[in-house]
Amino acid sequence: MFFDAALIDSVPRLVTPVLLAATGGALCERSGVFNISLEGMMLVGAFAAVAGTYYSGSPWGGLVVAMIAGAAFGLLFAFFSVWRNGDDIIVSIGVNILAVGLTALLLRSLFGVSGQFDDPGIFALPAINLGPVANVPLIGGLLSGQSVLVWLAVLLVFATHHFLHHHNFGLRLRAAGQNAEALRTVGLSPEWIKTGALIACGALCAVGGTQLSISNVTLFAEGMSAGRGWIALVIVMMCQGRLPWILLGALLFGFIDAVGVRLQGLDLPQQVTDALPYLLALLVLALSYRRRMGGAHAA
Repeated sequence: MFFDAALIDSVPRLVTPVLLAATGGALCERSGVFNISLEGMMLVGAFAAVAGTYYSGSPWGGLVVAMIAGAAFGLLFAFFSVWRNGDDIIVSIGVNILAVGLTALLLRSLFGVSGQFDDPGIFALPAINLGPVANVPLIGGLLSGQSVLVWLAVLLVFATHHFLHHHNFGLRLRAAGQNAEALRTVGLSPEWIKTGALIACGALCAVGGTQLSISNVTLFAEGMSAGRGWIALVIVMMCQGRLPWILLGALLFGFIDAVGVRLQGLDLPQQVTDALPYLLALLVLALSYRRRMGGAHAA
């Protein structure tokens, strides 16, 4: 059977990296920063999680190191974009290139390998088992046995939505993207607010990378983010930074990704199945552009 419980159970672990990166991207979008370096920040997080786990002996240590590395990349972005008035697109491209080059360099210098590093000293983050819930048909595997980051990702979506709409700093963050001069008139710095959004974005993307490297598997491979940061960016653009819709968008892409993995068992070329989420992304972008252009002509 094609659409079975195993297919559904795989969706959360495939959704989580994209959802975390898209949540970080939403913070940037709402603060008025066009950040397309989600891919690079996720890749850095994946590497830092493996390195941190390997040297600390704990996956929690790896998670902390990943968040610090992601936040550092967010701060680097802020320095050039917010404080030096660099173009967001150019800075983003630079961050993505730096992430690819730096992770490849550190893979060789720290571990003496190229391409991929796996070792018994790399430990996975724990899964949360819900006891009797695991035996419930259809939804048992969906809810029980998932990584702690799966639950954290869902919690962060709702927490971030509440933060943006009901917390003073969240309202200021949205104001930084809508009317920065209004913030200055009341003595607030939109630059520092945007910097905070970028640091948080980097940390969230890095946690998404952590899900890839010490949760879904326990290894690091060059380029293992494999375009998931770009998928997250498409979701942010499609949903215009609205987090409830971002959650639904991530679920859709995660389901398509799971279907692609399943189709590999039908003797289809792997390149075809791997391309499914990106074909969907192109379709979504085309439809979104057409809708916006239609609205502009109507106005």
